[in-house]
Order: sequence, then C-alpha cells, then structure tokens
Amino acid sequence: MTVWDRPEPPIRPVPLDRERIVAAAVALADEGGLEAVSVRKVAARLNAGPMRLYGYISTKEELFDLMMDEVQAEILPEERPDDWREALRVLAHRTRQAALRHEWLADLLGGRPALGPNGLAVGEATLSALDGLADIDTVMRAVETVSAYFTGAIRREIANLRAERATGLTKHDWQRARGPHLTAMLATGRFPALSRAVYDGTDVDAEASFTTGLDWVLDAVAARLTRPPA
Repeated sequence: MTVWDRPEPPIRPVPLDRERIVAAAVALADEGGLEAVSVRKVAARLNAGPMRLYGYISTKEELFDLMMDEVQAEILPEERPDDWREALRVLAHRTRQAALRHEWLADLLGGRPALGPNGLAVGEATLSALDGLADIDTVMRAVETVSAYFTGAIRREIANLRAERATGLTKHDWQRARGPHLTAMLATGRFPALSRAVYDGTDVDAEASFTTGLDWVLDAVAARLTRPPA
C-alpha cells in the first residue's frame, strides 16, 4: 500500500494532515536541502510529537515522495500546447524553474517513477504529447532521452549554484582565480581542443545553454518520430 492509498488517521488535539506535514517538509528542504528534513524536525515545526507523524507517513522516503509530488504540481502547465515539441519544451522549462525554486528537487529527479497524482499527471502529459506520432517503444525512448537531458542539465546548474554559495565565488570569480593555472596548462600545447573552447568559445548563461541543448535534443527526437501507417 502506497502513502497515497493509506487513509489518514482521525484528527486529534493538534490538527494535522498530510498537506500540513508536506508543506512543513518542503519549507525545511527549501531552507536547508533534503538533509534538513527529518520526521523530528517536521514535527517540531508543526508543534506536534514525532510519533504523531507516523500516523500519516511510515518512512522519510514516503515523506520525500509526498514532497516531490507536491512540487510536481508546479510543473504541470494550465494548458497543454498542441505541438509536441512545444509541449515537451514547456514541461522541461517548468521542471527547471521548479528546481530553481526548490533546489532539492534536483536530488530526486531521475529516480524511480513518481506515482503520486501530480507525478502521474506529469507523466501523462509527457507521453500524451507524443501520442500517435510513433509506436509506444519509440515514444518511451524519446521521453527518456528528453528527460535524461534536462535532468542532467538541471543537476549541473544546481551543482554550480551550490558551489557558488559554498565557496563564495561566482562563476567568473572562480574562473579568474583559476586563470593562471589554466593559462599555463593550455600554453603547453597539450590541450588544443580545450584551448579553442576557452579562447574562442562564447560564454552563455545557464538558461541559454539549457534552451539550446533542449532544442538540439528535440531535433534528434523529431528525426526518429514517424507517424504510424493508417
């Protein structure tokens, strides 16, 4: 029985429900990451005893499932575009935006499928965008490919944001600090491809990089999609 199938216990003196528990857990994670979330800390924020929460959740993993499902509600667009590329593009960008609001989401992306109501709705919106464009196996591989791209891109972006906070150095501060070492290494002539990237490449921000990469992946998917015979 999943956490969504199990009924909530009756209300007791300190009013609790899964909605309040999840909201408190999300707030803690937004402040300090997943490591800041525990049944004890959530209970303390709600002024309830820890054992009370076990009537609503059995494990911390169930709590993470509920938290992820709560945030996935932010990913679903109000209206789905008719064009499959735009539908997948919107879902990818909304996933990135949700992760920037809730950085801990990046740590949960790419795991086992989310089976909560919002997670299932995101999965349905993703698959239905490609419905009828190819056989189901091709559609599944297409969805996996797009998901693998934006999951990796989001994790890299969040990792860079965390590094900035941990070191106190922005991307450009870090580049300037490491500049002398990198310049000396490139001057050896052993890294010609890296040298061209450093000296001739265009530096773009994270959003532009994400958008360009996503468009390239969608181009590749488009090349594999064929409408089945009538």
